[in-house]
Amino acid sequence: MLVNTASFCGNTPQYTDLEKIYEKYREKGFEILAFPANNFGQQEPGTNAEIKDFCYTKYSLSFPLFGKISVKGADKHPLYRYLTEQSPFPGEVEWNFQKYLVDRSGKVVARYHHRTKPSAPDVVRDVERVLAAR
Repeated sequence: MLVNTASFCGNTPQYTDLEKIYEKYREKGFEILAFPANNFGQQEPGTNAEIKDFCYTKYSLSFPLFGKISVKGADKHPLYRYLTEQSPFPGEVEWNFQKYLVDRSGKVVARYHHRTKPSAPDVVRDVERVLAAR
C-alpha cells in the first residue's frame, strides 16, 4: 500500500490503523510505503528527521517512512506522476492519506479516498484478496 502522509492533518490518526493493518498482514508479504508530503495546507512542514521522529515516537510505526516528496504540482514525484496519470486509477491526489493498493506484481489494484480508514472493510477485503493471490 502506498500512502501520502502528513503529521498535522485531521487524518494523521490513520497512522494507528496503518500500523495495525501492517502488523496483521506483514508476515504474509504486505508492505506499507508512506510518503510524507506538504502539498495540502502546509500540514507537513518539518524536515525528514523531524517527521520520522514524530511518526516513530508518537505512533510507533514499524513500516517504512520515506523522505518528503511532492504528490501534486510541477514538482510531483515520478511515482505519483504514474499513480495519478498512468495507473488504472488516474486523478489528482485530493488530500493527505490517500491510499493505493498494489498487488505482488506491481499493478495498482485499488485507490482509496483520504478519509477511508485502512481498517475499513473494503480495504481489508482487498488486502486479503491481493495477499491470497500468488
